[in-house]
Amino acid sequence: MSSVLRHKPELIGLSVDHAGWVEVDELLFRASQAGVALNRKLLEQVMRQNNKQRFSFSDDGLRIRANYGHSIPVDLGLASLAPPDTLFHGTATRFLEAIKRKGLVSRQRNYVHLSSEQQTAITVGRRHGRPTVLTVEAGRMYARGFEFLYSADGVWLTEKVPVEHIIFPVS
Repeated sequence: MSSVLRHKPELIGLSVDHAGWVEVDELLFRASQAGVALNRKLLEQVMRQNNKQRFSFSDDGLRIRANYGHSIPVDLGLASLAPPDTLFHGTATRFLEAIKRKGLVSRQRNYVHLSSEQQTAITVGRRHGRPTVLTVEAGRMYARGFEFLYSADGVWLTEKVPVEHIIFPVS
């Protein structure tokens, strides 16, 4: 579901609107046609059990979208807010040298994902290997004109984080 709603809706012949929404009935139909056993009850269960709150239903429950993490162009209508002074980014230690050269870049996604909780960043970093947590001087970035978006599930998003705003862990 993440792959289809965030990256490749065309895999199952799905169309995503400008804000990332798809009709639930269309998703269920297209998933079924692609051989994926998905029904409304299972979809609701996935939504309830996903501790990252990656997906949202529209207010009327007829549409669904991924909350963030897209590599396709969508306008999620997220609020631009002043971030806390410090945010965190979890990654794997094997990426540190590249980050020291280029900073944090969104790569295939639309935004760099940041967390206000160090433990959340550790969990994210573990998905990619041996985890490490980078501290981001978000307040300083914001004062310099960088935009930060805040998603309903607590993820902070920005287009990039320059090296000079990253505090690397002491090895």
